[in-house]
Amino acid sequence: QVQLVESGGGLVQAGDSLTLSCALFGLTLSSHTVGWFRQGPGKEREFLAAIGSVGSTIYSGDSVMDRFTISRDNAKNTAYLQMNNLKPEDTAVYYCAASFRTVVGTTTSQYPYWGQGTQVTVSS
Repeated sequence: QVQLVESGGGLVQAGDSLTLSCALFGLTLSSHTVGWFRQGPGKEREFLAAIGSVGSTIYSGDSVMDRFTISRDNAKNTAYLQMNNLKPEDTAVYYCAASFRTVVGTTTSQYPYWGQGTQVTVSS
């Protein structure tokens, strides 16, 4: 059974840092691309970052790349999203997703496997 389990969310203050984890079960991380997305209140799910099976990375834009870092630990079968200098507008449910595609995707339709999400709330 395939399962992705996110953890590490919580309530923080503006300027704080958080590291989200995405543990994969039933999938081998080394052969999958992992992406991170988020969905804020009343908003559509948006792409943040992805890391390919060979370690290539892509970010949604400068504002994310300047503060967020995606990484993976194949030995632990876990991917991470390090988030620094968090802002109130980062408040959202954060999701990780996995794909067997070799192309590092940036859209939700490219990822068949999803976690349940973890809430991140940033207070001002």
